[in-house]
Amino acid sequence: MTLRLGIDLGGTKIEVGALDAEGALVLRRRRPTPRHDYVALLHTITELVHEAEQALGTRGSVGVGIPGALSRVSGRVKNANSTWLNDRPLQQDLEALLARPVRLANDANCFALSEAVDGAAAGERVVFGVILGTGTGGGIVIDGAPLAGRNAIAGEWGHNPLPWPTPEEQPGPTCWCGKQGCIETWLCGPALATDHQRVTGQTASAEAIAAAAVQGDAQAEATLQRYEARLARALAGVINTLDPDAIVLGGGLSNLDRLYTQVPSLWGQWVFSDQCDTPLLRHRHGDSSGVRGAAWLWPA
Repeated sequence: MTLRLGIDLGGTKIEVGALDAEGALVLRRRRPTPRHDYVALLHTITELVHEAEQALGTRGSVGVGIPGALSRVSGRVKNANSTWLNDRPLQQDLEALLARPVRLANDANCFALSEAVDGAAAGERVVFGVILGTGTGGGIVIDGAPLAGRNAIAGEWGHNPLPWPTPEEQPGPTCWCGKQGCIETWLCGPALATDHQRVTGQTASAEAIAAAAVQGDAQAEATLQRYEARLARALAGVINTLDPDAIVLGGGLSNLDRLYTQVPSLWGQWVFSDQCDTPLLRHRHGDSSGVRGAAWLWPA
């Protein structure tokens, strides 16, 4: 049995998934992430790999999706919003503990890879994958392979400024990266609730805001419309730069059905073309895309 193991290293949970030779997900297990405890994190990943292999009776390749990237200079983790991972030799440490080569990639690249190989964008040559979750990630897949880039930051659209900002959006919220007005500060999951509170004074989750809008709440509807306009502007910048064959959304906010009609109806006014027929797609594999994409870092 050919076995590919994928690890999705998240801020709150670590999950292992196993793909068989046909790409079917045959096992999934998860544990809470030991936050701010690097040694415990290494042991959690190692235990999940060993448990999966014991359950399936065979040894597998290991790919890991991380909320950051590996520095081309040091080989250590950089740009992770799980900041306790930064400047850690994660790949070297895991290879030593697991006694085999380990491939690491940005978690958004893993999401995009999963959806490009056999997901919502299967068959498309250039795919841009978007994660609208705790952060705002982006990944690029070309001809079935993730694009890391010369500086290992390809697809990091979340740390560009929000395009075409209105006066009310300047200078923008402070981002954990130290800049102001990053796309991530406007489009991540918590940002929707923060924007609603900033304008209305009301505290509500993204789910509650969406439900209130369906019930005719004008303030909730206005919050969603602001979010959609910002997402449309941000993705118009991606289309103007990359012009992908498909854009796939993942993360918690990707479950807002209205995004798939509202955003494409808006982005044309900022796209530098006489028409824009880029498909905006909902993920096919849901929250298993992370482990699937990490496993696919080892192709057949």
